[in-house]
Amino acid sequence: MSMSTQHGGGNRKPSTRPAAGAKPKQGGDEEDRLDEDVELDSVEDVEDSDVSDDLDASDDLDDSDESDKPVTAKPRANPRKSATARKTATAAGKRPVGTRPARTIAPIKVKQGVSWGPIVLFSTVGVLALAIIAFAGYQVYENGLSWQQRADQISGIKDYRKTDKAMVAQRDHVWGPQQYKLSPPVAGNHNQNWMRCEGDVYPAAIANEHALHSLEHGAVWITYNPSLPADQVEKLAKRVRGNDFMLMSPYPGLDKPISLQAWGYQLKVDNADDSRIGEFIKALRQNASLEAGTPCSSGDFITEPGTTPRDLGKDGAPAPQQGN
Repeated sequence: MSMSTQHGGGNRKPSTRPAAGAKPKQGGDEEDRLDEDVELDSVEDVEDSDVSDDLDASDDLDDSDESDKPVTAKPRANPRKSATARKTATAAGKRPVGTRPARTIAPIKVKQGVSWGPIVLFSTVGVLALAIIAFAGYQVYENGLSWQQRADQISGIKDYRKTDKAMVAQRDHVWGPQQYKLSPPVAGNHNQNWMRCEGDVYPAAIANEHALHSLEHGAVWITYNPSLPADQVEKLAKRVRGNDFMLMSPYPGLDKPISLQAWGYQLKVDNADDSRIGEFIKALRQNASLEAGTPCSSGDFITEPGTTPRDLGKDGAPAPQQGN
């Protein structure tokens, strides 16, 4: 007599898989949901295996009525062990089935160039500061020098106040033409009348005797060889025009293109652009005067060129006074 076991599926647990097209429930970790689905699938597979085993066992019982051997059922797989093994693999660094590995984004290194703007700015400011300090120091140094010291610093200048004191000491007022050691002269006895030296530019030669009296008052006399080019003459004239205690005239036979005179000082140069011309004027104009405060623009002065002195006041006039 055979035994039959009914397996109509009444003991089979319903599947917990979501229906096709159904939305997954929100909340919880995606990895946990995946493990749960895997666990449910494992349970269903085990249950299906159990049902099949039961059916096979029933058939065996029917076929073995005459045998008294006991039937041993197959051990059931534990679904929790499978889930635990999966979680252990995840914890060990293995990627779970159905997940994508996270992408690691490497940091981008941006190479920055040198910022030259601030460097150039601070360098420029530093250079300007040094230039200002140097200029201020030079001004302090210059202001600390006497006019004689500044004159002695001019390259090529002749200081006859040191080298020929006897000549420089001659300063009497006399009538008529005079003879001088230097050409043009820088000191010596001279005429009572002086050449006007109010920035005058004379077109022809003037008398040494009148010009020396202008130097005694503190004027700077610029002379030039008549062969000097016209543009050079004009550059010299611009230094003279409109400047009191300055006069200028051509000087025939001059051994240099240009010669500058103040009382006891002389400087000869080759070009009107020579910077020493300005230095000579700055150091000696009025400073080299032997009659401080005596003007060039008033009194018995001469305004007409000519190499022969004009003895204004000689006829019927008192004799010239010494040192005036």
